[in-house]
Amino acid sequence: MRRAFLFAVVAFAVAACAGTPNGSRSRARAARIKEDPRVDELLKKMTLEEKVGQTVLFTSDWTVTGPSMRSGYLEDIKAGRCGALLNAYTADFTREVQRVAVEETRLGIPILFGYDVIHGFRTIFPINLGMSCSWDIPAIEESARIAAEEAAAAGLQWTYSPMCDISVEPRWGRISEGSGEDPYLGSLISAAMTRGYQGDDLSKDNTILACVKHFAAYGAPQAGRDYNTVDMSERWFREFYLPPYKAAIDAGALSVMASFNELDGVPAHASNHLMNEILKDEWGFEGFVVSDYTGINEMIMHGYAADESHAAELSMNAGLDMDMMSAAYMNHLTDLVKSGKVSEKTLDHAVRRILNIKAALGLLDDPYKYCDPQREKERTLTEENKAFARQFAAESMVLLKNNGVLPLKKGEKIAVLGPMAATKDDLLGSWRGAGQVEAVPASIEDAIKEVTPVAASASKVVLVLGEPWDWTGEAASRTSINLPVEQTELLKSLKKQGKTVAVVLLNGRPLDLSEESEYADAILEAWYPGTMGGYAVADVLFGDCNPSGKLSVTFPRDLGQVPIYHYAKNTGRPYIHPDAKYESRYLDCPNEPLYAFGHGLSYTTFEYSAPVIPGSTSVIPGTDRESPVLKGDGTLTVKVKVTNTGSVAGTETVQLYIRDLVGSVTRPVKQLKGFERITLQPGECREVSFTIDSEMLSFYRQDMTWGPEPGDFKVFIGGASDNVKEASFRYEI
Repeated sequence: MRRAFLFAVVAFAVAACAGTPNGSRSRARAARIKEDPRVDELLKKMTLEEKVGQTVLFTSDWTVTGPSMRSGYLEDIKAGRCGALLNAYTADFTREVQRVAVEETRLGIPILFGYDVIHGFRTIFPINLGMSCSWDIPAIEESARIAAEEAAAAGLQWTYSPMCDISVEPRWGRISEGSGEDPYLGSLISAAMTRGYQGDDLSKDNTILACVKHFAAYGAPQAGRDYNTVDMSERWFREFYLPPYKAAIDAGALSVMASFNELDGVPAHASNHLMNEILKDEWGFEGFVVSDYTGINEMIMHGYAADESHAAELSMNAGLDMDMMSAAYMNHLTDLVKSGKVSEKTLDHAVRRILNIKAALGLLDDPYKYCDPQREKERTLTEENKAFARQFAAESMVLLKNNGVLPLKKGEKIAVLGPMAATKDDLLGSWRGAGQVEAVPASIEDAIKEVTPVAASASKVVLVLGEPWDWTGEAASRTSINLPVEQTELLKSLKKQGKTVAVVLLNGRPLDLSEESEYADAILEAWYPGTMGGYAVADVLFGDCNPSGKLSVTFPRDLGQVPIYHYAKNTGRPYIHPDAKYESRYLDCPNEPLYAFGHGLSYTTFEYSAPVIPGSTSVIPGTDRESPVLKGDGTLTVKVKVTNTGSVAGTETVQLYIRDLVGSVTRPVKQLKGFERITLQPGECREVSFTIDSEMLSFYRQDMTWGPEPGDFKVFIGGASDNVKEASFRYEI
């Protein structure tokens, strides 16, 4: 059951989809944090060592009996040498650790508790890549709000999310943790998750601090190998990779995590360009920057820092405020300040940012406000949370193919097969927070059995295939994006036996499904759908939920096509003529993807009219034809009629793309600039309008200024990036 909260923000989401800037140079400004006078008072009292302590982040552990502290860490807290902890949760445990920090240290500064709450805390939602395929911005925000409420009730105040990394690299395991390939969609999602975590008041006991990661361009590792080098032009970086980070900052995010990769030859953990020039100076960010796990001392292996002391010096001077697990700041920062290699003013700058966040969270007022065991019991894995998780999981699934097999009929005999059919563990995916397999009520097989007789001899087969959950996520890169060969052979064997086969996929990356698409009668991309995923799959298979998901990332026909994405450029020899040799093409594979960005089928069908652009026109230079015109800072409206031509109600995501035909630098063949989700009854027709303004046409021009250029444009509207109808207009200054 969707909470009433969602309906209050639908109007905002639709407006944002229709006209929000892509995030490269948003009109919004980074959230300003209130300076707390108690922070200055604390800074005056703190020794140099105590200041350094606030920049140190260590971890707790988890044993079979619950959370525990590593040897020596509790003493570090008592001595003021550690100001934050990750992986410590439960209300009782965090209360005791907080008691030590507040009551057994000289200044009584509370600890900040953080955790990887990525796609849910106890109630686990679909993996982030799956979430993004819902294109449902209010629902994504609601999932973060529920996660924040559960996490805050367990003593946490900080999550290392949203992950804002755009990626067109399916070999990279952490593509599962992001929102796909598109900077526009990714920006809306990162802002929504930030709002969901932080709410409208960070001091409330059901909100937590968001952390924008990984800054920056972590999603573009060479060869798809995690932690690897990233290298791209400043123009491409700013236009296609940077916008989602900026959108999260503009939405109010007050912490940022540096990325493991290097960019332009400099490890991000020591990049003055990223952390000072862009984040703090250009964007006005007033929160704090934290390293990734041991990211500071890893610069030694990068070949950028000579030793741990040098690494600490480089990071602090570049604007990195908090050290996660390197211990480089704890071991060396005091001496670096005394020697003058790091100024005390620079250290004070970092400590002030950290303390202001602790104040904003209300920790200086009540350090135990997040440590309430009764609230933890009441707000965790509630029936309402699970009901939302079930609906959201179904919304996130993408029907890739359907030869009339789905939906299944209730009561007919179905065989449920495949290595992923009976698993509950794989439903949760990677980065499952504090989610537990014991809380998963049903596997896919269990859920189907509750609806339909399951018989080995049935002619219809639900075949559940995919990747084991630990094949995706951090340090889970693959050189192949195929299913395990034995899974494909099982599908082929069933088809040879004359079976009708509907494949359900559990996976965390785009896969090469060229063989599976040839043999399967239907393919439902379910991702890793979370705690209620088994039931959600059954809801979709039997038509209780009409699938509405759309791909947020391109599925290639072959790994050799990678990187493949919808906003590619045309080249000087685009592939136009089927028999031409000297055009940009492959000898052994079509250029087109197997399943394009924005693709997703339904149990009904939708028909689009040609787009119409009403209003004034002008003559196209050199022709006698007229074109609609957008002038200066004005607006232009494009309208399309969408009709449900099927027999059941369905939800369609109407997608708007724009192409700038000629620019001072070459432009992509299509760029997503808006979308609207609409639900239509059978036979219902609705007009959908989008408003185009000059900001939607803007880009980094040849001189790296941001803005539009006059000329001719195409606008495309449809149900997928490769299934659109087009119109044209001109922009005049």
